[in-house]
Amino acid sequence: MNYGWRIVDHRIVFQGYFRIEKYRIEHELYNGGWSPPFDREVFERGSAVAVLPYDPLRDRVVLIEQFRAGAIGSRERPWLKEIVAGIIEPDEALDAVARRECREEAGCEILDLQPVCRYFVSPGGSTEQCTVFYGRIDSDGMGGVHGLDEEQEDIRVEVVSYDQAMAWLDDGTIDSSVGIIALQWLRLNRERLRREAGAP
Repeated sequence: MNYGWRIVDHRIVFQGYFRIEKYRIEHELYNGGWSPPFDREVFERGSAVAVLPYDPLRDRVVLIEQFRAGAIGSRERPWLKEIVAGIIEPDEALDAVARRECREEAGCEILDLQPVCRYFVSPGGSTEQCTVFYGRIDSDGMGGVHGLDEEQEDIRVEVVSYDQAMAWLDDGTIDSSVGIIALQWLRLNRERLRREAGAP
């Protein structure tokens, strides 16, 4: 069944590096009738693409580590282990974002790209959606520090075994949603990926 909703009022309340918009909304209720109008602030984040770079022949995962302002209040050390990700620029294709971000953040080239999923990151207060890809790579010689100076990026690249990546997933070292989702997907699909790549 489709339920109706409408925007009573809408305005931008903050415009900086990101934007915050305020909505007054009302919608139909499950038991009939309409809700009273209520206010919600929404973080206009834009949409993102994330890539899990994985080398199925060597059974290695490429992870990145960088400082995250959002973790300042909840972690003693606000550097997070993550997968590659970036915001979609206007009129930019999803696969182009994936390849660009892998070059900029991890210094790697994608040999093959497969979609994993698309999800709302935090729909209670943000518009952001994230499209996740698996990127098949050759991890030989990878590592070091990458990122764009103009975006204040200081990104350490780590090439780790599948077992190490899973250990970090299980013990909570990897604690951002997109990394958890991508590595859980890898856990479910690893054998297929290795078989398709011709791993021994």
